[in-house]
Amino acid sequence: MSAEFGGRSGLQGRLSQWLRGRRPKPAADEGGRETLLLAAAAAGLPLAPAAHPAGYRCSCDRVGCPTPARHPVSFAWQTQSTTDRAQIERWARHQPGANFITATGMVHDVLDVPLQAGREALDRLLGTGVEVGPVAESDDGRMLFFTLTRGTPEDEDEWWPCELDCHPDTTDEHPGLRWHCRGSYVLVPPARLPGDHGVHWVRGPEHPLPDPLTLLEALTDACARHAGGDAGQAAGTAWPLHR
Repeated sequence: MSAEFGGRSGLQGRLSQWLRGRRPKPAADEGGRETLLLAAAAAGLPLAPAAHPAGYRCSCDRVGCPTPARHPVSFAWQTQSTTDRAQIERWARHQPGANFITATGMVHDVLDVPLQAGREALDRLLGTGVEVGPVAESDDGRMLFFTLTRGTPEDEDEWWPCELDCHPDTTDEHPGLRWHCRGSYVLVPPARLPGDHGVHWVRGPEHPLPDPLTLLEALTDACARHAGGDAGQAAGTAWPLHR
């Protein structure tokens, strides 16, 4: 009897081990992902869930999505964006594969430049003692400089909305410097892109947001050199213009 019981017990133990091995394991970086998202929110960057890669496609239902894994899930992303810790924790845990965007033009803007131009400008800025804020790199060739927003003027007619010429869906038309302000967004690290690419911090969100004008000259100069000296073509800048 005892031998039979022991045999069953051993079988049950092996079965339990097998079942545990079959259970999906949490992603190795899951804790790091949530920590980084909460750090971005704590720095004042409003976040909202975004699409994510599904193989080499986008997780959304749009056929031929022009910005795979780069766009918000909801059309109400501007009002949905938040820095609320509890809400971001819920999103991160209930949507473990989701990327997140941060809405620009509320607290911060983003100066978005070609990667090589951005690295050159970053070295120059740090070398001259300029206070540079958070900076992110995208593996598909862009560098993002997070800055304070320039704010919204009282006269709406004096504002150049970002979506006129640098909305995320029109990025191919602006290969140089793009100024993401009101009406735009960028992916916030950590984010995954199709083809095993991603977006990650070079300088984290713990760095204070600088005035964008303190970075602008170095970025436009680097973009001009990157484009072979044609500053007009290289800048391609979506400025929040005041007439």
